[in-house]
Amino acid sequence: MSNQSRDAEYTMGRSQEETDRLIEQSQLYEDVTRRFFLRSGIAKGMKVLDVGSGAGDVALTLAEFVGPDGIVVGVDLNPDILKTAQARADAAGFSNIEFIAGDTRTLELPNDFDAVVGRLVLMYMADPAEALKHLATHLRPSGIAAFQEAYFAPYTVAEHPDTPLANELIKWGRTVFERSGAHLDMGVELYQAFVDAGLPEPTLHFEAPMGGPVNWSGYEYLANSFRSLVPLLEAYGITTAEELDVDTLAERIQAEVAAAKRPIMLPPHITAYATLAS
Repeated sequence: MSNQSRDAEYTMGRSQEETDRLIEQSQLYEDVTRRFFLRSGIAKGMKVLDVGSGAGDVALTLAEFVGPDGIVVGVDLNPDILKTAQARADAAGFSNIEFIAGDTRTLELPNDFDAVVGRLVLMYMADPAEALKHLATHLRPSGIAAFQEAYFAPYTVAEHPDTPLANELIKWGRTVFERSGAHLDMGVELYQAFVDAGLPEPTLHFEAPMGGPVNWSGYEYLANSFRSLVPLLEAYGITTAEELDVDTLAERIQAEVAAAKRPIMLPPHITAYATLAS
């Protein structure tokens, strides 16, 4: 996928349901992201650029890390979703977040950021290394580059004869992301992207939320993820809305987990961060 000449289509589509799903996603990966920011050195008083802000979840977490004396600037291509992000920031009482609609690769932004971060954003960019190289120009000396991306390859080892539904979902999910042009394994490709961008070799961690209890929120999240994917699943001829039956999907996944006694894994994420030379 590294030879793409244009950005991938946003696989999950644009809708209010997708915005709600992004918020669900953030709740499930919140601990992963918080540990990531703590390791990477995001701290009080910093000025941070959040790339691909979406519904604002990463920016809201960053605002806690940098405190009232810090600043978070969130950028996203979709101006409509930023209205949700701003409303959520206002409701949470944060006055240190600014959202800007546009492409971080072309916007005129200052070069005094202490950190630039992104979650699930490089996977949709035509040339992640080139994007990273440009984003790093907005960092001051000793600034931090920190990105969190999905890694779908481990899903192949999660397949099991006792979980036919999960096996099918894994296959369909990987196929639709691949067909949409996304960098399917951007997580593991972060190391190369950092190096090719001329950044220091990053520190990396691998994490994947898993669940088995009947009340685990991951079942509904998976169903809502496939709800967002239905248009492309049908457009690519992968499956149909009728076959997927998304309205009963969460219940069927949970039932399979209970019967097989095998927990289900959400898409693993790899986090990478590096500090520029002073």
